[in-house]
Amino acid sequence: MPLRCLVVALTIAALGCGSSSTIQPVNRSRSGFDGAVFPGELHVIAEESGGERYRVFEKGATGFVSLEAVREGAEHRADAFCDRQGLATKILTEQTSKPPHMFGNFPRVELVFTCVGRPSLAGAPAGYQDETFIRLSNLKKLLDDGVITQEEFDREKSKILKEQPASKPPN
Repeated sequence: MPLRCLVVALTIAALGCGSSSTIQPVNRSRSGFDGAVFPGELHVIAEESGGERYRVFEKGATGFVSLEAVREGAEHRADAFCDRQGLATKILTEQTSKPPHMFGNFPRVELVFTCVGRPSLAGAPAGYQDETFIRLSNLKKLLDDGVITQEEFDREKSKILKEQPASKPPN
């Protein structure tokens, strides 16, 4: 029994560990995929914008960590970075490792992103803009990730938009 507990503890520790880089401007940093034996795939997500571009790299500690979990970690760090500036994240490119994730080819994700102004909803009170935007963004992410169907998305979006505060600023 003690051996089983040790194996479980080591497995949990290995799955929870990984490595990540600090967020740095693209023009002053190297890609985590530069010179890698397993180069990965590059995906362009959005058009370039005029703002400063940043890079965040995340790597799972083992091949048992899902690529999605590693990506979520990188995206969360990028979102927190932009949020500290009062801005939203716009992901420009994503580079991911290709399976099979074994023999040192652990799940890796690198996002190149920029921080942009948050879209506003014309005529809505300031607090409503941020809260509604965040709720709609989270809902869209659930749709994109396949967690909810288009029908569920449309229904929930309608509910969110109907919850506009009754006390709009006077005209």
